[in-house]
Amino acid sequence: MEREHTVIAKREPAGQTSEALSLVVGLAAVLFSGLYLISDLVELTQGGFSTVQLALTLAAEAAIPLFVLGLYAVQRPRIGALGLGAAVAYAYTFVFFTGTVWFALVKGTSNWDELVDQLGIWMTIHGVLMVISGLAFGLAVVRAGVLPRWTGLTLMAGVVLIAVSSGLPDAAQTASAGVRDLAFAGMGASWLIARRRRVLRRGPNRDRAEADAPSTRSTRVPAGWSG
Repeated sequence: MEREHTVIAKREPAGQTSEALSLVVGLAAVLFSGLYLISDLVELTQGGFSTVQLALTLAAEAAIPLFVLGLYAVQRPRIGALGLGAAVAYAYTFVFFTGTVWFALVKGTSNWDELVDQLGIWMTIHGVLMVISGLAFGLAVVRAGVLPRWTGLTLMAGVVLIAVSSGLPDAAQTASAGVRDLAFAGMGASWLIARRRRVLRRGPNRDRAEADAPSTRSTRVPAGWSG
């Protein structure tokens, strides 16, 4: 019988890229949701658009598609197909809304009402899609149970309030948008807290130890192959 040698392979460090990406997702959800609220408050205070305010809005809205897809990713697989479809649809609406900010900057649009008049039915269509996809994503978050359920419920309430307050004074519209911003910031903050707890439980040196330790699994190779 041919002798065999056991070849021991080192185990690759696991989860390093995923952990780094999850940190970025959580931070982005918190920071850019806060920036979006600030831009809305600036708009409310000055009674319309300005170049600085639109620049803040542009930065915030451009980040939304990325961190919404990231929030979907950190809840896989429990968030399911509903979460994927809702995240993609919500991300798409904010790709469109980011384009409207560029439009306002180029055209020198003075306020939201003027922008709606300029873009017409396209604003309505994407507003409806934003509400539907926001409701679906909030529901998917609640059902997944990965992030706190209140964040999904708050998102659902926020997008409904945005739709309901569209004909109300600017302060009511800003407050409604703030509920949605709170939902996404809450998702990001909750994920960061959970991630921090995982790191503390694991200990500072465990990743390094696991990277250097040999795997318990072995690959048995005929002696003639190893020279």
